[in-house]
Amino acid sequence: MALSYEYSIGSVRAKEKSLLNSSDIEQMLSYNSEDELLRFLVDKGYGEGSNIDEVISAHTKDIWDYLKTVAPDFDIFNVFLIQNDAHNLKVILKSIILDKRHDELLLSPFTIDTQLIKKAVEQKKFDILPEWLSAAAGEAYNIIAHKTDARECDAVIDKAVMEQMIVLSKEPDSKFIEEYINTVVFYNNIKIALRSSRTNASADFLDKALCDVDEFRKTSVIAATLKGIDFLMDELGKYSEYECDKAIEQFKISPTAFECFVDDKLTVMAKESCKRLSEGADPLIGYYLGNEAEKKVIHIISSGFKTNTDKDIIRERLREIYG
Repeated sequence: MALSYEYSIGSVRAKEKSLLNSSDIEQMLSYNSEDELLRFLVDKGYGEGSNIDEVISAHTKDIWDYLKTVAPDFDIFNVFLIQNDAHNLKVILKSIILDKRHDELLLSPFTIDTQLIKKAVEQKKFDILPEWLSAAAGEAYNIIAHKTDARECDAVIDKAVMEQMIVLSKEPDSKFIEEYINTVVFYNNIKIALRSSRTNASADFLDKALCDVDEFRKTSVIAATLKGIDFLMDELGKYSEYECDKAIEQFKISPTAFECFVDDKLTVMAKESCKRLSEGADPLIGYYLGNEAEKKVIHIISSGFKTNTDKDIIRERLREIYG
């Protein structure tokens, strides 16, 4: 019998109770070592492993296995999974061309079989890949093979992925997904511009890297980026779209504050939209995004323990959670 969203949402609502909450975060912050944090997560049933990365990896696999069994249409997650496809293409390109095998870095689940990607790269037959990625894969191959420019190689692939994310976000009948993905792409563009303003990136690179998305002023951003970080911040500070002006105020405090603002904005979007709905795919998407948000929190706390960072600083870096 085919699954219904009514059943799936009921299941997800029950699973949401196991997401990390504010009390869990305080408990994790009370520890003084990564080992204590690891024991807490394992005892809580978050995942199994001998270190934090293994526990998070096990948890991620469990979440995907669960979603595959409960989602009436698993393709609703393709808008996120194609980012794994992009990562896998980058790994395979660099492994084959630079003769450095890194198969352990490949990610799953994916929408494009990694063996197909390997065949496309080894035989230079990029037209066997999905249309949205084939041209970018060929261009990225030439860049890494002839210019050994990993940054430009990645930028070409990332742009193709962002463009496809926008396409996929319009397929389901979900205003949330479209707005969420537009926000993700918009801020990916802003991050690229901010980094590029400090590295003397060319106009050609920026044109290849920046993706067209609603309310993104690409021409103006490129012009400001080429003039340097101060000009760019002045320009971006004038934009109210996606609360860009507020994000730039945070960037002036620190890049970390900026990243936190963006991550929190996305999580709040998910909480306000997905937790209120009782039909459609959005509650399942929200549950997935909630798990992604709490993984970031665990990484931040774990990294803080590794570097003996002051607890107050760790707390400042924490992100909004879904639970």
